[in-house]
Formats: sequence, C-alpha cells, structure tokens
Amino acid sequence: MERTRRKVRVGVVVSDARDKTVTVEVRDSKRHPKYGKTVPVRRRFHVHDAGNEANVGDTVRIAETRPLSKTKRWRLDEIVERAR
Repeated sequence: MERTRRKVRVGVVVSDARDKTVTVEVRDSKRHPKYGKTVPVRRRFHVHDAGNEANVGDTVRIAETRPLSKTKRWRLDEIVERAR
C-alpha cells in the first residue's frame, strides 16, 4: 500500500518575525456555490524555516509535514523567487 503524496502549495511570505517560522499566504480563487461568481480565497500557514532563509515578500513552495508545534504543519520546501 502506497502512502498518499504530501500537499504542496506556493505562496508569499508575509511575516518572518519569529525564529525558524515564517507565515506564508496562499492565494487562490474559488467559485461561489450558489451564485457561481469567482471569489478570491486566501489562507495563511505557519511554516517551519529551519535556516531562517525566507524573508518577507519571497515566493516560496511549502510542503505538508507532521505537526511541529501547535500551529505549524508545513515546512519550507524551496524559495521559488526572492523579493526585489
């Protein structure tokens, strides 16, 4: 039996104030169930950044992982693009 693939998301770092943790905002759009209009959806994830590599404004790829703390369930996979 094969394990399921871990979820991967791409988002922008909105906070790097904590040690080894960044907050990443993932933006998406979803159709409204009743009216059919496309509605923007944003979710924020607390991400484990062991090397404190990511800075505010960086576009990053994050991957799902085991619970690392009360709120952290994601880890930094790679920095896709640095902020200018």
